Amino acid sequence: MAFTLEIGALAPEFSLPATDGNTYSLSDFDEEFLVIFFTCNHCPYVLGSDEVTRASALKFADRGVRFVGINSNSASTYESDDFPHMVKRMEEHQFPWLYLYDESQQIARSYGALRTPHFYVFDSERRLRYTGRGVDQPRDASRITVNDLDRALEELTSGRTVSVPVTNPIGCNVKWEGKDKHWMPADACDLV
Repeated sequence: MAFTLEIGALAPEFSLPATDGNTYSLSDFDEEFLVIFFTCNHCPYVLGSDEVTRASALKFADRGVRFVGINSNSASTYESDDFPHMVKRMEEHQFPWLYLYDESQQIARSYGALRTPHFYVFDSERRLRYTGRGVDQPRDASRITVNDLDRALEELTSGRTVSVPVTNPIGCNVKWEGKDKHWMPADACDLV
């Protein structure tokens, strides 16, 4: 089995605490499309593309698309990735998505998250229709020439098949507990 979920796979279940004080499971979301993305508080690729992600979330909100961010990074690697910093970040930025904490990193493993950010787009049956990067230059929004996430969502919400369903996520690797900050699981690999 591949490390990262493959197109057509069902979204793995989860039950995770959010910065709003609630706990959310996959079944709590009934929107037609669900974008789950692995993110964090410190990564320059996340920080560089947060506003682009915000624009996508707002653009597609009235077309049945819900965004959910998950932070799976080890706070032992970067203290700023801990839950209190997540709460502070959401208070400061008021992002239009829920921000969930995967402290055990089990959800990152079940989805096969490689980097921050790493996007997964699921249909109404919660089957994976797109995985990979949001944009081609997430560290510097002024240099973006391709928005793969928007293209996938535009196609899906228009009833079309995603023309490019898999791209390689671009960003910092997920910070795994007890490992060097650059460590990747042995079975992790490029998606394309």
